[in-house]
Amino acid sequence: MRGNIFLVGPMGAGKSTVGKRLADVRGMEFVDSDTEIEARTGVDIAYIFEKEGEDGFRKRERLVIGDLTQRNGIVLATGGGAIIEPDNRQWLAARGFVIYLHASLDQQVNRTARTDNRPLLRAGGERRDILERLFEMRDPLYREIADLVLPTDGRNARTLAREIEEHLEHRPAGTA
Repeated sequence: MRGNIFLVGPMGAGKSTVGKRLADVRGMEFVDSDTEIEARTGVDIAYIFEKEGEDGFRKRERLVIGDLTQRNGIVLATGGGAIIEPDNRQWLAARGFVIYLHASLDQQVNRTARTDNRPLLRAGGERRDILERLFEMRDPLYREIADLVLPTDGRNARTLAREIEEHLEHRPAGTA
């Protein structure tokens, strides 16, 4: 039986893209927590933020992370803010191998520039300033639970998935 692999990191780090590739390579199921929230509610994340605010979204996210981390044999891409909630950090750390995909501020700005579906970036203010503020608050939380920190700048999903796979191959049996 294979353990879980949980990907954490800021928006624009490539968690979903790397997660899909890694799941394919390892023969595991890929799950994206934001996609799961949308499937369960029948509406998109932006709508939840609009109607319930960030607090309402975080409550829904907590329920989904709690459920998903109890599965076995999944690669889970979490939302960038999933680690804000202490229960989520505890569940992620205890129930799987956590990989922090670390993206520089420049990479985050570039990768989110072509999208308008990220509620925290639509709150007003300069995109770079918002991303920088989120990074400063969240980076220590990502690091707190990470079993592996991988820089993503200038590296594609195939390279990152291969590096993760190589790392995991050298781990003791029964871990991820």
